[in-house]
Amino acid sequence: MDITRVAVIGAGTMGRGIVQVVAQHGYPVTMIDRDQAIVDASLASIKHFLDRAVAHERLSADDAGVAMSLIETDLAVEAAADVDLVIEAVPEILELKQQIFQRLNAIASDDTILASNTSSISVTKLASSTDRPGQVVGMHFFNPVPLMPLVEVVQGLRTADETAAATIDFAKRLDKTPVKVNDFPGFVSNRVLMPMINEAIFCLMENVATNQAIDDVMRLGMNHPMGPLALADLIGLDVCLDIMEVLHRDLGDPKYRPCPLLRTMVAAGKLGKKSGEGFYFYE
Repeated sequence: MDITRVAVIGAGTMGRGIVQVVAQHGYPVTMIDRDQAIVDASLASIKHFLDRAVAHERLSADDAGVAMSLIETDLAVEAAADVDLVIEAVPEILELKQQIFQRLNAIASDDTILASNTSSISVTKLASSTDRPGQVVGMHFFNPVPLMPLVEVVQGLRTADETAAATIDFAKRLDKTPVKVNDFPGFVSNRVLMPMINEAIFCLMENVATNQAIDDVMRLGMNHPMGPLALADLIGLDVCLDIMEVLHRDLGDPKYRPCPLLRTMVAAGKLGKKSGEGFYFYE
């Protein structure tokens, strides 16, 4: 399972970050999204990030140019037909991810590893959408992808050991720190993190304290680098809600019930940093 060419499906925040990291490490990568405007915006964002790295002397201009030259774009999933690794990075919606894995199953070569950047959905369930479950694995990057070292490698019930090993090896080649976990709703990261964020939102809704006070307590008392409400804004409140709904549905425990305030804010379009307003205001 030698990985030399990669495709990333989904050109949102996570997808473009993964594309950038793959290209910076010398691998040709195709960024696929059905929306041309999103593709164009993501290319511009990657270039901006690389230009800033050059300006701060963290990257040479030549290396930045090489990275951009390794990125191709396409609007069709079929562009992933001839790669060694496909990383799906679309929104956390089970049916959408299953549709993509069904299409990948039909067009990808027999040896291709099919990875999902899912942050909470069962890899085993996604693998059941294919007739090659041994080649389906979770590869959960963290935002912002170019800066965060962790990759949660999720081994489903039928993921082959060889697939998991190849995924771990590739993550290391991207200068990431892979940590292997078993397939369970939320895995480790969001099984622990999202209930904390959800409880912080309950504290705000119940007027236990202000948004800033809640974040200050967690930063100064628990030594967290960022308060849970600010972190929710960074992640995206719609993403937080999607993950909480997966935990609530798949684990069946009422302690994972999404806070009503979280639902209300998402319905109002207050999604955090990406929309300009969440628990805080952003320019």
